[in-house]
Amino acid sequence: MSTPAPRRMTGIGRVLVVVYAIMALAATGRSFVQIVSEFDAAPLAYTLSAASAVVYVMATLALVFADRPGWYVVAWVAIGFELAGVLTIGTLSIVQPALFQHPTVWSLYGDGYVFVPLVLPVMGLIWLWNHRAARLAEPEPVVSRSSW
Repeated sequence: MSTPAPRRMTGIGRVLVVVYAIMALAATGRSFVQIVSEFDAAPLAYTLSAASAVVYVMATLALVFADRPGWYVVAWVAIGFELAGVLTIGTLSIVQPALFQHPTVWSLYGDGYVFVPLVLPVMGLIWLWNHRAARLAEPEPVVSRSSW
């Protein structure tokens, strides 16, 4: 009896992974340049850019490995944190613009990235929600118990 081959991500899931990977590279590059060249000018904004880069990297990895134990939960946490960050930083950058005179990835809801940072976590959470049924349908591993 052979074991079935692991499911490969297709369709919108693959698109999400590609877009998350692009955002991870963009946010990492942007934060690196900002921190190295002018960190003293806006430490809060540039630290938030670095934090967003870490979130995008984690979300990318979690989506790629979402069929493995634990990674599905990591995907929910990373993408949920991303959405909260975009909404919080986006709102703060409007109501307290003095805090964000230097833009971050999530400033103004990601307007510097054509609002991809606002739309991406919504799409990611929808994809995770729609694929929860497949996760729930997977049988739990059988653990043999000793009578001792």
